[in-house]
Amino acid sequence: MKTQVCIIGGGPSGLLLSQLLHLKGIDTILLEKHSREYVLGRIRAGVLEHGFTELMREAECGDRMDAEGELHDGFEIVDNGIQHRVDLHKYTGASVMVYGQTEVTRDLYEARDRMQGKVIHNVEDVTLHNLKATTPPYVTYRDRSGAQRIDCDFVIGADGFHGPSRKAIPREVLREFEKVYPFGWLGVLSRTKPVNPELIYARNDRGFALCSMRSQVLSRYYIQVPLSDKAEDWSDAAFWAELKARLPQEVAARLEAGPSIEKSIAPLRSFVAEPMRYGNLFLAGDAAHIVPPTGARGLNSAGSDIHYLYHGLINHYLNGDDTGLEEYSAKALARVWKAQRFSWWMTSLLHSFPDTSEYDRHLQSTEMEYLFSSDAAQASLAENYVGLPF
Repeated sequence: MKTQVCIIGGGPSGLLLSQLLHLKGIDTILLEKHSREYVLGRIRAGVLEHGFTELMREAECGDRMDAEGELHDGFEIVDNGIQHRVDLHKYTGASVMVYGQTEVTRDLYEARDRMQGKVIHNVEDVTLHNLKATTPPYVTYRDRSGAQRIDCDFVIGADGFHGPSRKAIPREVLREFEKVYPFGWLGVLSRTKPVNPELIYARNDRGFALCSMRSQVLSRYYIQVPLSDKAEDWSDAAFWAELKARLPQEVAARLEAGPSIEKSIAPLRSFVAEPMRYGNLFLAGDAAHIVPPTGARGLNSAGSDIHYLYHGLINHYLNGDDTGLEEYSAKALARVWKAQRFSWWMTSLLHSFPDTSEYDRHLQSTEMEYLFSSDAAQASLAENYVGLPF
């Protein structure tokens, strides 16, 4: 098989790039390790910044998002029972869209179906070849029919942290930066009415909590737990009781509990790989960077990668200009590190750390007090939350 761009990874990043390029007449083939049903079964966050929603509309995939998504002009931060509202629209003139990542992925899959896009699932042994050779690169893999080969101009690695793309970069070239946090998030999805019209981030001496949503009848809640905990250790009743204990009494009183549809624990990690380009391979999304979910930057950082790649590839194919591709790694990483900083700051502000000293606790409280005494500090928070410009 031959194509112009071979994309590895069938999550929202790879699908979005494939859709955008297709609309410009650029041919792609997308490879995905898992089945479509498996990909759509993954539960992920759903706070979309303005730039990501614009990309979805440009990809002709924004109709359902605009009809069913929830536009939020702000969110709340609770500091040991005291509530504060961050007014995003006041400080930035912008909002965020609450729309589940699963639904984003579903919309992108349906768009690829309509355009008869080439998406190949259940592939194994994906291997990248000739990435820095003078001859064009190619990708090999196995499926039910046996060994396969795709010849292409470029390879996009949007295959997540454990995929083969980043591993194809020689160790002497690749630099990796990582911070592992000493706790995780226990998340519960329930078919219940959200407790609040906007998200609530709660700092409590018992640990962090987050009240989120997927729709007006589907809620997503999280509590900070030790890494030693397992999801099966937590009954639904124990989860709801602990969540209520970390929220203000008036919020806990109106919280609607119900059976969990999905329950899992996600460890928190910060990770960056440099460079994001090696020859004709370009990394995007979790293949190159991961952030804690506290600042809602994960999918949105991947979206900025796709923005830079999309425009770089358009200029290459339609204008014969490689500037965007040559500058891709530097541009993407500059924004990635800003997202890392913001996610680290939000995580440090709101979580209880097991080795925190009294000095650290006083600093954390002082940081919170300063945040809500300063318009400049709230403006900085709002600017980062709605998304820095591409």
